[in-house]
Amino acid sequence: MHHALLYQPLDNQDVRCQVCQRRCRIPQGDRGYCRTRKNVDGELYSLIYGRVSSMRVSPIEIKPMFHFYPGSQWLSMGSLGCNFLCPGCQNWGIAHADAEKDLNSTSYVSPQEAVRLAIEQNCKGISFTYNEPTLWLEYALDCAKIAREKGLLNNFVTNGYITHDALDLIGPYLAAYRADLKGFSDRTYKQIANVPDFRGICKIIERSKVHWGMHIEIVTNIIPEFNDDKAELEDLAKWICAHLGPETPWHVTQFVPHLRLAHLSITPVGILEKAREIGLEAGLKYVYIGNVPGHPSENTYCPGCGELLLERSNFHILQNHLKGSCCRYCGQEIEGYF
Repeated sequence: MHHALLYQPLDNQDVRCQVCQRRCRIPQGDRGYCRTRKNVDGELYSLIYGRVSSMRVSPIEIKPMFHFYPGSQWLSMGSLGCNFLCPGCQNWGIAHADAEKDLNSTSYVSPQEAVRLAIEQNCKGISFTYNEPTLWLEYALDCAKIAREKGLLNNFVTNGYITHDALDLIGPYLAAYRADLKGFSDRTYKQIANVPDFRGICKIIERSKVHWGMHIEIVTNIIPEFNDDKAELEDLAKWICAHLGPETPWHVTQFVPHLRLAHLSITPVGILEKAREIGLEAGLKYVYIGNVPGHPSENTYCPGCGELLLERSNFHILQNHLKGSCCRYCGQEIEGYF
């Protein structure tokens, strides 16, 4: 166990966790909603510090991030647990795991070893992903500090339900923040993630960009009958455009049935294409369709002249017609890090 960084002692040896926006009140001997943080005699401990369930070198496009050093390789790491426990989670085997009972399925990797591996594999940096990295705050922070000292970058692939205090601890060490927006209503978030108010997530994403200067890309996994409402998608796209900027990439991805939503259908491509149209009509320059290999809307096109700039297939770049960070045909700058 590793002593937690953010918690508030309460009466009767209870504590209040301050890492995610659930802010669980945890009695002595119990754990919070995510089951990765335990109250031991009035002090809060992380059960997953350094415990790695999944680790591989993978391209940035898998996150997905398309405007952040395209084609670069990242040491991608994850642990156990989540503060959402979505019913259709694709990584439910680790995200829904019990951090006490399932530790034997993980291996310990020190922060120093993680950074060494990233350097050895010629990675651009470390991506904290697979399960919710907010719960890995102490470990991610230690890794990220060392990584930055060694000239590496760091990114979070996250649901965005982190507190301001936790974000401000890790914020100076994150270069990019790939955040989910699962919908744009309390109803959708209650149904998908048991979250009563999604507005705090929006504020965190905006703070990541405005206050900490992170590169932001947004993903909405469109689930039939859950978050495919046209008006809600319009509101979501308009919010991205107004609060994060029209240059912010929005990935609308195909839901593949898992777990308690295994009875649903795969998202029809037509719904994804309509969502993309909604994003473009809202003023977004870059709206991508994800999880549909070979679809032309997984490519990057110049918002000025419309020419194909980056052709992708199954997370690999097949063609690159950028000149630096500009369109080689008309000279328009393509926002991001290229």
